[in-house]
Amino acid sequence: MKIVKHILLILTASVLMLVSHTAMSRHAALLIDADSGNVLYEMEANQSWYPASLTKLMTLYMAFSALESGRLRLSDSMNISSHAAHQPTSKLGLRAWDSISVEDAILAVVTRSANDAAVVLAERIGGTESQFAIQMTSTAHSLGMYGSHFMNATGLPHDWQTTTAHDMALLALKIQKNFPQYYPYFAVDSLYYNGRYLRSTNKFVANYPGAEGMKTGYTCGSGYNLVASANQYGKRLIGVVLGGMSSAERYQHMFTMMDIGYSNEYGSYHSKNINSMSKNSVGTPPYQLSCGHRPSSHFASRHEDDDDHHVRYVRKTTHISHHASNSRNESRRTVTKIRIAGKTKTIVKYASESRRVAKSSKNSHHASKKTNKTKVVATSKKSSKKVVETVAKSKKSTKSGKAIQVAKASSHSKGYFVPTTKDKKTSSSAKSKNKGYFKSESSSKSVAKSSAKSKKATKKKS
Repeated sequence: MKIVKHILLILTASVLMLVSHTAMSRHAALLIDADSGNVLYEMEANQSWYPASLTKLMTLYMAFSALESGRLRLSDSMNISSHAAHQPTSKLGLRAWDSISVEDAILAVVTRSANDAAVVLAERIGGTESQFAIQMTSTAHSLGMYGSHFMNATGLPHDWQTTTAHDMALLALKIQKNFPQYYPYFAVDSLYYNGRYLRSTNKFVANYPGAEGMKTGYTCGSGYNLVASANQYGKRLIGVVLGGMSSAERYQHMFTMMDIGYSNEYGSYHSKNINSMSKNSVGTPPYQLSCGHRPSSHFASRHEDDDDHHVRYVRKTTHISHHASNSRNESRRTVTKIRIAGKTKTIVKYASESRRVAKSSKNSHHASKKTNKTKVVATSKKSSKKVVETVAKSKKSTKSGKAIQVAKASSHSKGYFVPTTKDKKTSSSAKSKNKGYFKSESSSKSVAKSSAKSKKATKKKS
């Protein structure tokens, strides 16, 4: 009987060890305070992993470095090679021998994880993608990312292309510190390009209060990866999740990790700092999902992160330092003014502008109604009919004018202004000044102008 008990205990211990090992190797995670570099949470941070499209963070770092040194300008036009145009999804759909600006390519990589745009940047900076990959690896090692090795600019599967959660957190930190003028690009959550309105594949930006970016990644080998940064009341956190079994899982894992980080409930890791952590990778990258097949052909079978599962932020802890009311307001609408290459641009991340504009238009409608009544009383009986008619006309004109402006403000207020064919002057000026960015101030001014014009017309007719 004792022998049987001993055997059962040994088997139980063995099973528990296997389960814990499986759970630990199933994903890797790291959360740091961006200001101090203190590690708030760690799970297999040095485990070797396939980066997938997190590779593009390194591609963007190289592009920002070229912009900083003057080798590139945001307005530069880059030729699209056949190699770039024939990249697999996800992609922007660029055509060979066409061209794209540096800024549009950067935004396509950030918002759509576009492989073709990433290769265009790589070929412009490094001559060829393979030469650019060598430069990427060299730069990564100079930053202290000794667990990373890059074979391409996109993150498309390659057995030798690996990274760690530590390296990705360090890279995100270096982007913030070294290129603060370009870092706000990661907050953009939509793109208007070549007549198409494209939403970002990164749902963290659209769902978490104070979110600032940064990048998603997915292949069958890597699973679902995410590097994210958020800033709440001056405290900025950087999180990394590698190897989620689903898109929703990685977001929920990141939401929970960030919430606990802001609630200051992580206390056992404060003695660690990302700069003092081990910088070498351990183990071999696990192959996460059942799709695809090894060794080097495990491409994503569909568009990266283009799933229909709704991601909803739910607060996991009751001790969060930020108030629920503030986070709700913040998640509804966040307006950020940024300086990029000496130009001021406005990013409107959440489309709740329609409520505020509708409310103001309602108030102005009531105000105009009152003034119109006083006008009718002051006039004589003969002219009252004419005044009523002109007032009715002015109401129609103001309503139609506001409806057009409100539609512009509310339907496309997620970072970029989408020009319409009805207002060519406005669209051309918006493109020339802000390259597609939506500016909330301009819409309110145009509404005011339209109402002012209608009032003048009413006075002249009366």
